[in-house]
Amino acid sequence: MQMQRRRLLAGLSAAGLLAAPLCRAMAAQADWPRQPLRLVLPFAAGGPTDVVARALALRAGEVLGQQILVENRTGASGNIATEYVARAAPDGYTALYHSSGLAITPALYQRLNFDPLEDFTPVGQVATIPAVLMVNPTLPVRTIQEFVEHLRANPNGLSYGTGGVGNITHLAVALFLQANELEAVHVPYKGTAPAMTDLIGGRTQFMLDAVSSALPYIQDDRVRALALTSQEPMPELPGVPTFDGSVMPGFVAPTWHAVMLPAGTPDAVVARWGEALAAAAEDPALVSQFAAQGVALQAPSSQQFGPYFAAELERWDQAARAAGIERE
Repeated sequence: MQMQRRRLLAGLSAAGLLAAPLCRAMAAQADWPRQPLRLVLPFAAGGPTDVVARALALRAGEVLGQQILVENRTGASGNIATEYVARAAPDGYTALYHSSGLAITPALYQRLNFDPLEDFTPVGQVATIPAVLMVNPTLPVRTIQEFVEHLRANPNGLSYGTGGVGNITHLAVALFLQANELEAVHVPYKGTAPAMTDLIGGRTQFMLDAVSSALPYIQDDRVRALALTSQEPMPELPGVPTFDGSVMPGFVAPTWHAVMLPAGTPDAVVARWGEALAAAAEDPALVSQFAAQGVALQAPSSQQFGPYFAAELERWDQAARAAGIERE
């Protein structure tokens, strides 16, 4: 009887020792965050992605009760910021705010110091920005159907500008041309601003660009909008159809923004980030502000974004091969 009692006490003591770290971890997560957080961007301050990130960070920080400091770490096509967060402590205090470029990067480089799937835990997608196909107004086409026929009748007779080799608009155009057995000349620029300047000036004939950037030029009739890469038409561009609903069923290729945490971040902390960002993305003032700029905010879902991100990696790898891009 005495032996059984000693064994029972020993078992209870061992269970207590095992449970103690778990209890401390749960308590630590319950009062998380206890210090300011950092949201790292691979984009320059003041750019369109930075503007969205800062607005969401400000509101999400209010929800969490701690300031979210936005940190711009540019360079190496976003890889500097991405690697930095991948190597950060998985405590939720350092997060990555990236775009579709994160799914494209592995298609462009042979060696990376991070694995987009293995080194991150997604909080989820927080914004979607459709792209719009535009033509110079002097081009004798007024619909996307007429544009396709014009391209077909003039193989390699038209040129299109992009903000650089391998970005999402370049790869999306490459997919569009390949799927429709069309040919055109790619003219890469150092950024979308000079590409837009040459489109307006007639030195190139068409271009695909984010609605958030293109909207002012469309509204001023300096370019003509023909089709959107979104799932649905946009009220900001009445009469402009989607590729999916017109000449290319299934073709949906918007730019997305997502927040990622280092792999191994506790689920409870990932959930807190998700709750705070959802509150920000559903804030009526922010929704209205960014909708007018062609940016659709959305509450993040870690479970939904994981499979979507994996599919995006495969999709843009195929697009890069279709565009004839070799990994550096």
